[in-house]
Amino acid sequence: MKILVVCQYYHPEQVRITDICEEFVKRGHEVDVITDVPNYPMGVIFDGYKNGKKRDEVINGVNVHRCFTIARRSGVLFRFLNYYSYAFSSTRYAAKLKKEYDAVLVNQLSPVMMACAAVKYKKKHNKKLVYYCLDLWPESLVAGGVKRGSLVYKIFNRISEGLYKNADRILVTSRDFTTYLENQFGIEKDKLSYLPQYAEDMFKPTARVVKDTVDLTFAGNIGVMQSVETIIRAAAQLKDIENLRFNIVGDGISLENCKKLSIELGTENVIFHGRKPLEEMSEYYKNADAMLVTLAKDPLISMTIPGKVQTYMAAGKPIIGAIDGETPKVVEEAGCGFCSPSEDYMALASNIREFLRSDIDELGRNSEKYYLENFEKEKFIDTLLKELGDKEPAKEPAEKTL
Repeated sequence: MKILVVCQYYHPEQVRITDICEEFVKRGHEVDVITDVPNYPMGVIFDGYKNGKKRDEVINGVNVHRCFTIARRSGVLFRFLNYYSYAFSSTRYAAKLKKEYDAVLVNQLSPVMMACAAVKYKKKHNKKLVYYCLDLWPESLVAGGVKRGSLVYKIFNRISEGLYKNADRILVTSRDFTTYLENQFGIEKDKLSYLPQYAEDMFKPTARVVKDTVDLTFAGNIGVMQSVETIIRAAAQLKDIENLRFNIVGDGISLENCKKLSIELGTENVIFHGRKPLEEMSEYYKNADAMLVTLAKDPLISMTIPGKVQTYMAAGKPIIGAIDGETPKVVEEAGCGFCSPSEDYMALASNIREFLRSDIDELGRNSEKYYLENFEKEKFIDTLLKELGDKEPAKEPAEKTL
């Protein structure tokens, strides 16, 4: 198959769509990606990509085209300039594409406007359009401070409705997403299907490292939605446990606020490691005794199952969370950890004490077992290719360029 993939983020930004595209190529498909000039999550264009460099490149067999993008920087103004600069430039590029693809895939994170280019191509060439929906819009705006019912919310609600209704299929990462899309936009139930995320191959279970400390690790973007402040406040309640360490690996717009809070609360048990390349993350997982997941309190944001949950499980790690919605159900079903309500740092601290009294190795084994039974990568790729229209996967890799 010839597959056109549209996503505002791609390697060297750390997003799973890179691994998906490369797996498509390994299975013999030809994959072209329309993406941005990399600047996520810190809002600064990556070295080597400034001034129009590397607008077209081949990465592990995937043909990548980067459209003009204004970096996110900081603040609401630049955030929306970032969103619309990519949406506008990618749509113009898609409108000029003459190449015929068998299907179009949108890896739909925020903003939903990244799908505009895919819709343009679909309408012009009458091709199947599939969304893989990881963020709900306009609900993701609420996490950024936009009020439901406001003019901004209403405008983006209308934009979102139009984009979602143009999809032939919408695959969702959380079962709760289906109810929202049906109720909010009237999307037909037969257009929706549940497809949970998987973890990259590098995250494999390893024997727990025996050491003098107990290490709890949060890995990923540190933004408003992630509520990493909850971890720091919980750490402040656990200063009496001398060998307990909290490792925060990643960066984002809330990182500096988290560092300031840590200083304010005197949490010397919290260590900020900064952003690390994906290939280095396995070492942080290996040294962790359990992994942390948190989300801000919001009834619709909590429908999301953060992708890190699958990664934590693939690595065979117990999970301790302060999170509402579907994630606690998964952790309970798996028997792999403890979850408390979002933003409740006292309950999180209590669960960490409970974790320290538990059989850590058994929790890790339960986590790995649940991952293999429910989130395994091969099943994911098989399902996604089938949704795109693949009837019999090819055997030889494709290495053509744009």
